[in-house]
Amino acid sequence: MLNFIWVIMIFAGIVTGVLTGRTKEISDAILESCVNSVELVITMLGAMCLWTGLMKVAKKSGLVDSLAKLLKGVFKFLFPSIPAGHPANSAIAMSISADLLGLGNAATPLGIAAMKELSSLNNDSALASNAMVMFGVINAACIQLIPSTVMVLRQQAGSADAASVMPCIWIASLVSAVSGVIAAKLFERKSPERRI
Repeated sequence: MLNFIWVIMIFAGIVTGVLTGRTKEISDAILESCVNSVELVITMLGAMCLWTGLMKVAKKSGLVDSLAKLLKGVFKFLFPSIPAGHPANSAIAMSISADLLGLGNAATPLGIAAMKELSSLNNDSALASNAMVMFGVINAACIQLIPSTVMVLRQQAGSADAASVMPCIWIASLVSAVSGVIAAKLFERKSPERRI
C-alpha cells in the first residue's frame, strides 16, 4: 500500500511539473536526489557496519547473554510466559540492544529472529501470544540511548550539533515505551493465556 502511495505522489508531481512547464526543475531534482541518495547510503553503510560488527562481537563475547541475565527481572515482568534459559530471551536481548543503539535497520533481522523464537513457543499459531504482542510493542517503541541513525542523518544534512536531539529522543522513546507496556499489560489482563 505504501509503495502505491509513493507511486501516486511521484506521478502526480511529475504530471504537475509537466503541466506547469517546469520540466527542467523536475529533471534537476531527480538527478540531485539520485546523487544525494547514493551519498546517504554510503554514509549509512559505514555506521551500520560499525554497529552491526559491534553487535556480532557482543554476541560472541557473551555480552548479550549477560545482558539477558541482567534484564532477567524485567523480562520476567514483560514476558512471564517465556521459560528461563529459552533462546527467545537471548534473541529479545539482541533486538533490544540494537534498538538501544539506534540501529533500526540492524534490529529488524534480530527482531524477526526473536519473533520466530516466540512463535515456536506459541506452537506456530496464527494468533499472536501475549509475549509476541509485548515484544512488538517494545520493538515499535524502540528506546534509544544512542540514536546513531538519526545522528548520522543529521550530520549528513549539515547539522552543527548532530547529538543535540538525544534528550528529546530519550524522553519520547521512554514515554512511548512505558505507554505501550501499560496498554499491553492492560489488554493482557483481558486476554490471559496459559503459561508455557
